[in-house]
This record gives sequence, C-alpha cells and structure tokens, in this order.
Amino acid sequence: MDTFPTELGILTCLTLFAASMWIPYIVGVVRNPLPEGAPDTFLRPGNLNDLPAWVHRAHRAHLNLLEQFVPFAVLVLILDRVDGFTALTYWVAIVFFWVRIAHAVGMISGWARMPLRPMLYNIGWVCCMLLGYAVFAGALA
Repeated sequence: MDTFPTELGILTCLTLFAASMWIPYIVGVVRNPLPEGAPDTFLRPGNLNDLPAWVHRAHRAHLNLLEQFVPFAVLVLILDRVDGFTALTYWVAIVFFWVRIAHAVGMISGWARMPLRPMLYNIGWVCCMLLGYAVFAGALA
C-alpha cells in the first residue's frame, strides 16, 4: 500500500477546520440576540456591527481562511496528480496549516493585531505561491 502523503493529510485537516469555522460565528450570533424590532436574520443577514467585535472577527476569519484554502487545495491536488510532492511541498503544507490556525485563533481572540495578522495572512499567500512554483518546477523538470 502506498503511503498517504503529508500534504494530503494536511489538506484533509484543513478541510475539516474550514468546514468547522462557522461554529464560532454562530455561537456569537446565538449568544447575542439582535435588538427588539431588528429585521429577521433569515430574510437578510444581521448587521455585524450589532454584534460583539469577536463575532465580526470570527466571520472575517472564516472568509479569510476560505480565500486561501481554495488555492491551497487546488495546488495540493494538482501536485498529487502530477506526483510533484517534494521536501519543499511537505514543509510548505505544514507551515500553511499552522499559519492558518494561528491566523484564525489570533483573529477571533483579537491578539493578532497589526502587523501580526496581515503578516500571517501574507505567509499563507507565500505558501500558495511556493506550491505554484512546485507545480511549474515539476512540470519543467
């Protein structure tokens, strides 16, 4: 039996994380009901400004994760398809996973303020660029 590549394991864990990132936001919405007379949130999403700051940040953390998750996932799947996993892709996947965890926790908790939060996001972007490089480097080899 072939070994399960670390990059696919990281992708699996990140997929489960992304699929669960709605939970902090919903907990915040449920624990902080909208004011009397506010419009039904089923018809139109509520105003995030009416909720505590951490709930708004939880919403943004989920969106930020999805922004980078999709390119990361596609690149990992391309690399798997072309048998392009290397030491570079191994470490980049690990770094990406932990940076995305740190970004989400830091954003929701509020401790990842300027300049840490954008630095974490940009590290995730660099990881995606490195995986893209690995795709092309493998194709040209």
